[in-house]
Amino acid sequence: MLSRLRPWGPHSALALGLLLMALATDQGSKLYLMRVVRIGEIAPIQLGPWFEIVMAWNPGISYGLFAQGSMTGQYVLGTLMLSAAAGLWFWAARAANRLVAMSVALIAGGAIGNAIDRFAYGAVADFFHFFIESAGFHWYIFNIADVWIVAGVVGLLYDSFVGGHDDAAK
Repeated sequence: MLSRLRPWGPHSALALGLLLMALATDQGSKLYLMRVVRIGEIAPIQLGPWFEIVMAWNPGISYGLFAQGSMTGQYVLGTLMLSAAAGLWFWAARAANRLVAMSVALIAGGAIGNAIDRFAYGAVADFFHFFIESAGFHWYIFNIADVWIVAGVVGLLYDSFVGGHDDAAK
């Protein structure tokens, strides 16, 4: 049983590096946009006919689900995210291949980045908005942590279906 809780494994250094990179790019982009650009104080920045940078606070999880109006709710969601990230770390430490370790590390790094927002601001800071105005299509507003989480899920799906391994399920 204790061997299953081993926090370090063959791909842990790679996973730790990716987790820290994901966390740094997420928090760095948020600090830059909020403190330097001051995106919350200016109009959205249009970067093309289909993309803008805008300030949006998400008090829930993906797509605003389970929105929490109180700091207690934010602390509960943040704590759940950190607990999930810890569990993901043990998965990455025991991963049988590099792709699974990398994918899980990206998910954990994104989860930690969004948890930091919950504790610091009471909601997750989102900025990036894709849309097609003529078609009335607006994709949800997201941040770099969300990008890393999606990339990690794609990696796990690839490993599960194409990689020829069942490592992601172990």
